[in-house]
Amino acid sequence: MSVENLQIKKAVIDEISEKLSKAQAAVVIDYIGTTVEQANEMRKNLREAGVDYTVYKNTLMAKAIEGTKFEGLKDCLSGPSALAISYDDAIAPARVLAKSIKDFNKMEFKAGVVEGVLYDAAGLQQLASIPSRDELIAKFMGSIQSPVGKMVRTFQAIADAKAEE
Repeated sequence: MSVENLQIKKAVIDEISEKLSKAQAAVVIDYIGTTVEQANEMRKNLREAGVDYTVYKNTLMAKAIEGTKFEGLKDCLSGPSALAISYDDAIAPARVLAKSIKDFNKMEFKAGVVEGVLYDAAGLQQLASIPSRDELIAKFMGSIQSPVGKMVRTFQAIADAKAEE
């Protein structure tokens, strides 16, 4: 193996390590069977959700995750593997990929580490069903706003009734 080839591999390992050092979540999927159009659509959706999606060689991923909180992913690194990494929303990779898996009916989860916890494919499916942070905030605000609005309307009705007397 040439020195140049070793340097390229080292650079890729360093790139993966750098990404994972800032990551809240990393999900590995088997992407086989997707068409170019489907892959492009999935990449676009992942990018919009702030998720970094890249296909790396399994051996390079395995070296990069050694000794990190993502080391549990090592057992799933066989066959075609792609890595989805999120820096802000820990559940975004699972949510976006689950939608793509459902829509395309081709890919499948292998495993993932979300906030330091290793999940298998079934666990990732469950995580994917959790609403996004923005959706949860909107639901919470709606639940707070409804009783307050009702109270304001009640007080207004009382004030209107007093004014008519």
